Amino acid sequence: MSEVTLETLFGVLAILILLSAFFSSTETALMSINRYRLRHRAKEGHKGAQLAEALLRRPDRVIGLILLGNNFANILASSLVTVIALRIGGEGAVAAGAGILTLVILIFAEVAPKTLAALRPEVLAYPAAFVYVPLLKITYPIVWAVNLMANGLLKLLRVAPQGVPGQALSREELRTVVAEAGALIPGRHREMLVSILDLGKVTVDDIMVPRNEIAGIDLEDDWDHILEQLEDSQHTRLVVYRGELDQTVGILHLRSILKDLADRDLSPAKLETRVRDAYFVPEGTPLQRQLVNFQRVKRRVALVVDEYGDIQGLVTMDDILEEIVGEFTTDPSDVYREVQPEADGSFVVQGSANVRELNRTMRWQLPVEGPKTLNGLILERMETIPDAGVKLMVDGYTMEVMQATGNAIRSVRVVPPHVRK
Repeated sequence: MSEVTLETLFGVLAILILLSAFFSSTETALMSINRYRLRHRAKEGHKGAQLAEALLRRPDRVIGLILLGNNFANILASSLVTVIALRIGGEGAVAAGAGILTLVILIFAEVAPKTLAALRPEVLAYPAAFVYVPLLKITYPIVWAVNLMANGLLKLLRVAPQGVPGQALSREELRTVVAEAGALIPGRHREMLVSILDLGKVTVDDIMVPRNEIAGIDLEDDWDHILEQLEDSQHTRLVVYRGELDQTVGILHLRSILKDLADRDLSPAKLETRVRDAYFVPEGTPLQRQLVNFQRVKRRVALVVDEYGDIQGLVTMDDILEEIVGEFTTDPSDVYREVQPEADGSFVVQGSANVRELNRTMRWQLPVEGPKTLNGLILERMETIPDAGVKLMVDGYTMEVMQATGNAIRSVRVVPPHVRK
């Protein structure tokens, strides 16, 4: 070593520090790279991404390789500094050399490279993969021995080194990813994606047309009245029943009788032949499941029944799609018929208004867990049927009962939180 010049020793020391910086930065880059972007780039055929993805399938091996190289470079650099210090200043310079080396490694081989890698992981990870794949093959016996001992220690701590944690995201984590997409995804599209994720939380009970609002044809009515209903109907599909809704015969699509109506050739017997069997679904079915069910049975309308088989409401494919994309089949005048704006910024809302629909159309944030209507929401909070003039606060919304009967609230004045009185 005495024959080697100081210039050569300093040159080798600089190379070792660069190697240490390489190992430190690429370790951070590989461990912090976005796994989903990495997988996407790999599927696109990016060679560096494919190699990096292969390395990360066994992180214990690549970490063992990196630490092996990093520690080798740092220890050898420390030995060189000791030799340089002895040749320059004797034993008294060894401590100073160690201190200087520590500072140099900390700045140039640790903090700066790792910060760069954390900010630009792909820039370093992909090229590094080309180095680590062959290097891992060359040093495999050493890495294998090191990992064998390290993994044995982990097993004593009841940790399975081969059990790489799953990368699947939960629904809430996906919501965060969509929200953080920012300008990459238009705002309207983000809302639709979040709505799709929320379908599993919403059931058919939340969006169904309640039993008392189902439009239908009673076959026991006078025939002239039935014809009048068919001609004036605002719906393309009607429930057909005998006497009461629970005695449902089926669903009638008006398109199937248009020609007969135009030719005045429709009779009760012919009407019944055009009725299709009803499709029933249990209450509490998540919308995500019901959307698949509609697709499987090739239906667009279903009657929601309780555990006793009694009809509770009606749900359509359009209702589910509106949960994703917003209102597109409902006439705006029907929506705002239940909501009348006032000059002071408040709104007079009918008690029968659906809470979810109010949130969607008015951009409100009323609670949707529990009662489906505004009337039900207030009754749940009050635990009694209040008189007109009673006020209450529901999640920041001031509500004043305007009209109430013996069994229900008819209208409510709602003051949103942003409206100052």
